Amino acid sequence: QWINYKYMAEKKSKVIIIGSGPAGYTAAIYAARAMLEPILVEGIQPGGQLTITTDVENYPGFADIIQGPWLMDQMRLQAKNTGVEVINDHINQCNLSKYPFQMNGDSGTEYIAESIIICTGAQAKWLGLETEEKFMGFGVSACATCDGFFFKDKKVLVVGGGDSAMEEATFLTKFASEVVIIHRRKEFRASKIMVERAVSNPKISFRYNQTIDEIIGTKDTGVQSVMLKDTLTNEITKETCDGIFMAIGHVPNTSLFKGMIDLD
Repeated sequence: QWINYKYMAEKKSKVIIIGSGPAGYTAAIYAARAMLEPILVEGIQPGGQLTITTDVENYPGFADIIQGPWLMDQMRLQAKNTGVEVINDHINQCNLSKYPFQMNGDSGTEYIAESIIICTGAQAKWLGLETEEKFMGFGVSACATCDGFFFKDKKVLVVGGGDSAMEEATFLTKFASEVVIIHRRKEFRASKIMVERAVSNPKISFRYNQTIDEIIGTKDTGVQSVMLKDTLTNEITKETCDGIFMAIGHVPNTSLFKGMIDLD
């Protein structure tokens, strides 16, 4: 039987914050201290990307390395302690042509706000290969902290050349017997300290000027190998592996506002 949950409830506020990463919680704390009684809607990933990050060593105020999920728990508690109403819901529709602004959540709740602060963060980029989608969850991942444990004593590839790729590769050495970083250029975009850490790790090796052309395997066995394409010569070579982690950047979660506000 179909049940119409639309507009089961209505929430109104002077300020509604969409997203619950560091930006969302910071905005909520300041708004609450300004006596604006803000509502924060957490979204599909409460706590944002830091909840799938392990070691955080560049956040000011902590001499020792801290854990991403712990940091986000502290931010959430601080926001709630300042009087922020935190709601576990995901905004799926937004109408900025009317004032006050109107939004709908997956829960069926209608949100009405005089002001909206957008803190929707970003999500991992993918290569766009047909075989990549086929093996997602069967050896292809974009989250080493989520899935690294499943590759204990196995060989994995990390695709990318930024800080995320170096961090993912270094983390994966806790489980994997061998980690290979695949990068389409010769030079990395990552910070020097992150590159040095990866280079000095005996479990990590590098394939420069290479991109993944195809992923090979079966649903029963998972990923077995990849075909690498040289970006300079177009030469194709085969690299065996048990898993692939994508770390090629992120795209902003702003599609909800397309056509309503300017997006660069």
